[in-house]
Amino acid sequence: MRERSVGESMKIAIVYTSVTGNTEALMRIIKQAFQEKDQALSLFIYSVDTFDLSTLSRWDAVVVGTYSWGNGKIPREMRSLFTAFEEQEVSPLVTGVFGTGDSFYPHFCGAVDRFRDMLYVHTDLAVTLKVELLPQLQDLERCALFVERLLTRLKQRNIGKVFA
Repeated sequence: MRERSVGESMKIAIVYTSVTGNTEALMRIIKQAFQEKDQALSLFIYSVDTFDLSTLSRWDAVVVGTYSWGNGKIPREMRSLFTAFEEQEVSPLVTGVFGTGDSFYPHFCGAVDRFRDMLYVHTDLAVTLKVELLPQLQDLERCALFVERLLTRLKQRNIGKVFA
């Protein structure tokens, strides 16, 4: 876990991929929920192809956003991130995973499930969220709860400033 100076805000990365725009739309709602909950957070948004995998352990929290390919597979562009979590020492890292999918497939949001299972083993997984296709009005509250649970876990870990 990285050292923090007095008064330094929590550093949270959202790393995502999106093909149809559904997961990107969900990411934007989650980003807004983080900003509404605590404007002092240092929130960074990365498309997975621009995220430096060697920095995983430098974050207080990493939130992964993914769609599922075919019948629940992890998209090709997310595989290196998945492997980085498995191979690096990230056990103190608080994580969350969200994604969109189509319940037409037997493994609805299967990539979210695969990330969830791996993050549970290798990190301090706080929360997951699956959304059917494009986020709808009823998903706003679920996104706010996702953010609240992640921030609560950070508070419980006593890594930084207590959130009001």
